[in-house]
Amino acid sequence: MTEFFMTNFFVNKGIVHQTSCVNSPQQNGIVERKHGHLLNVARALMIQSHLPKIYWSYSVIHVVYIINMLLTHVLNYSSPHEMLYKTKVDFTGLKVFSSLCYASTLSTNRKKI
Repeated sequence: MTEFFMTNFFVNKGIVHQTSCVNSPQQNGIVERKHGHLLNVARALMIQSHLPKIYWSYSVIHVVYIINMLLTHVLNYSSPHEMLYKTKVDFTGLKVFSSLCYASTLSTNRKKI
């Protein structure tokens, strides 16, 4: 496979390329955990929003976007986006995927209806 022969690209981007044996997910522990994390958060978004399964791909894309914007101690409290693009994270374009909310008024202003 030609994607594995991109050694110059990997070196230039600071990527440590490692391979594993075929059909051995045990060797991909970090990747498997990250994959599980993405799917768990996407599943939580879908359950919370009561959206049909047809929107599953949008949920996963949304989760990847959010995770790439979050600060992590692994990168000295920078985000993956910040490290890759050398710019601060801009949250102005972030939209609500779906959320559960309750309207409430102070108890002093509540009426019967």
